Formats: sequence, structure tokens, C-alpha cells
Amino acid sequence: MDTDVIIVGAGAAGLAAAKELARLGLACTLIEGSHRIGGRASSTEIAPGVWFDMGCAWLVGGATNPFVTIADDLGIRLSKDKSAVFELPNYRFQRNRLPLTPAEREACLRYCDDSYAAILASVKASRDVAIGDVIDVSHEFAPPFMDGVAVGWGLDVDRVSTADFASSEGELGYQAYSGFGNLVAAWGADVAVTLNTRAEKITQTPQGVTVETSKGTINGRAVILTVSTGMLASGEIRFVPELPDWKTMAITGLPMGTENKIGLHFDTDVFGSEGRGHYSTWNDDGTAAKIDVSVMGFNKAVIFVGGRSAIALEEMGPTAMQDYAVDRVADLFGNDIRKHVDHSITTAWSIDPWTRGSWACAQPGQAHQRANLARPVEDRLFFAGEATASGAQGTCHGAYESGIRAAREAARHLTMVT
Repeated sequence: MDTDVIIVGAGAAGLAAAKELARLGLACTLIEGSHRIGGRASSTEIAPGVWFDMGCAWLVGGATNPFVTIADDLGIRLSKDKSAVFELPNYRFQRNRLPLTPAEREACLRYCDDSYAAILASVKASRDVAIGDVIDVSHEFAPPFMDGVAVGWGLDVDRVSTADFASSEGELGYQAYSGFGNLVAAWGADVAVTLNTRAEKITQTPQGVTVETSKGTINGRAVILTVSTGMLASGEIRFVPELPDWKTMAITGLPMGTENKIGLHFDTDVFGSEGRGHYSTWNDDGTAAKIDVSVMGFNKAVIFVGGRSAIALEEMGPTAMQDYAVDRVADLFGNDIRKHVDHSITTAWSIDPWTRGSWACAQPGQAHQRANLARPVEDRLFFAGEATASGAQGTCHGAYESGIRAAREAARHLTMVT
């Protein structure tokens, strides 16, 4: 036997599982198909000393997020004094290039409150249906709410479960000045990982499991899978025997949504001290976006687009995505900003080969599948990742906590059979 536990995927879940298994005194082998650790946590410099998070960017929930303590221990600076900017009452709404009047803003926030209430009422009545079935999608102020769902869940309101939406918790919280992806990479740097090693086939044996990889076969007593539902659904990892129907139904019920981001950097401060904030902007022609006009003091804006719009833009390519983003920032600050754009970065999460999307989103009627996705198969195959979390689904800390949970489940089983 090569190891006690084989872990597939070195994102936050896999790294947390490896650390927890080490704490429990069990040996593990952690493999990662890509060239780096961190998974959907990845930071790239958009300009010297200015970081852009390709994936997760917020320590959701603020002070309660476990990565806050991790960051403090590592001496990594967080925007702890900025979190209130990202709360709904402090959003800046702009329609057709004009800020909402006080009366319009009040009506917009009231629509949001009414929509949240309708979603909660649906769940209370045990109706797990599409969000679009319970809100007024024709309302004057439906566009920013629906855009928020698409950005926050990666799917549009006709495809998002009310129960899954209602179970999520926490405000956007804090950001890391040097990038959340860099924070995760620093935290995981002490974990041994075999990179550029794809899992291709997982076989249950009388002794445990074998994982056939692009670099050979590994034998273990159990395996923890932390890959996305997009990867599980792709068929790129074969299972012998095949996964049971209840597990494949869970994977199907939790498809990947897509949120894409465009980062723009400017060669001067085009925002001014009063311009920095979190915006929801939309026009009557259907164009819309959420925009983080960097509250941390950088000359940077991050434009968020989700659901069908995100995929359509992604298919048009990086230039079209950049043009769309510049147009949306110009909606806020005027056309003069265009000549000051000096760098841009775009994401393409729906075709990312290691995830096939941004995060798992429960289809209407399928919120219960998160628990089924988390359930072990034959006490040999254990599952972790943000898709298995409820409450912290779609978040880096949800993945982190799931890795610890799966490691403890595997350890309990291995201890019992020793």
C-alpha cells in the first residue's frame, strides 16, 4: 500500500484535507492535474504590485471566515475596514448611466427585500423552485436583482433553486490586498503536492482503491475527491465500479454556474476619492454588471458578469469582454476613462479545463443533493469541495471546511478497519 489516503485536487478542499490527515497521523498523497495549487483561488498581477483574483476574491462572512485567522498568522493584510462598502444598503445603483434618485433607490431596495421574502416564503412552504418562479421578473427594478443572482450563482433566475439560495450565508466580507489566491497559496505551501498529475481512473479493490494517473498508479486505502461537479460530470475520471445512481444524480443536480470577471487597470486615478465603491449598473438595452471600483486604493476596477451573459461574452473572446467592461465603467465615470485603460485581464471559467465552471449551483428542486454529493461511497470514496457545502457553498472557506470534514470521515473509517 502506497499511502493511507489519496487526495485528488489541490484546491482549498484538498489542501485542508491533507493538513487534517497529517494532524490525525495518517499518510496521504495529494495529486493535482494543473501546474499549481489553489484551484479556483488564483491571483495574477494586473499591474506591478496590483493583484487581480481570477477566482474567489472575498473572504465571505468577514471576521468569521477561517482564512482571516490564517491571513493574520501569515501576516497578510486584509481590507477589514472596507467590508461595509459591499453590503446591499451601501450598493451604488445606476440605471442608463444615471444614479438612482432617492425615491428610485428606495423602490429598488424594497424590491430586493420583497424578492428575498418571496424566496424565503417558498422555502418555508417546502417549495424548492426556481427563483424566477417566485419573484416579479417584470418589475422595473428586477434587472439589478436578477443580475446579482446571475453573478452570485453563475446561473440565471430560472435555473437557481430557492432553497439553495436561501441556505447561503454571509456578506461578501474582506479582500486580501495581495490577492486571495496568493493567500491560499501561501497557506498551502507546506503541503507536499504532485503537480501536473491527472487522475484518470479510480478503482475500488478488496484492499482499498487504486488511482491511475497520467504519471502512474497509486494504491491507497481510501480516496478523497475534491474536484468540481463539472469535472465529475465530464467523464474524464472513470470509476470502477461506476458511481451509484444516487451519486450521479447529485452530480447532475449540481451543475456548474459561470461568473466571469474582467479586470481593468488605469494609468491614473479616474475614480476620485468619492467614486470608489461597489456598483450595480444596468441599461434598458439589457447590458448590466456588478462592478467593484477598488475600495482598497488601487486604480483598478473589476467587472462581474454571470449566467448566460457571462458565457455569451466568454464565447466572443477577451477583446469583446474588455470592450464590454470598459463600456460599463464608462457608464459610471464617463468616456474619458477609456484612454486611461493600460492593462486588462479576463476569465473564461466555463471552459476552464480543471473546473468547467465557477462553482456548483443547485437546480430547482435539487438543493438536497449537496448532502448526497458529500456522502461517501462504500466507505472508500470520500467527497469534498464547495459543492458539498451547504451555507458556505460556492466559497473558498466552504471548500476548506469540507476538506476537513472529509478527512475526518476517512480517518474514522480507516481507524475502525485497522
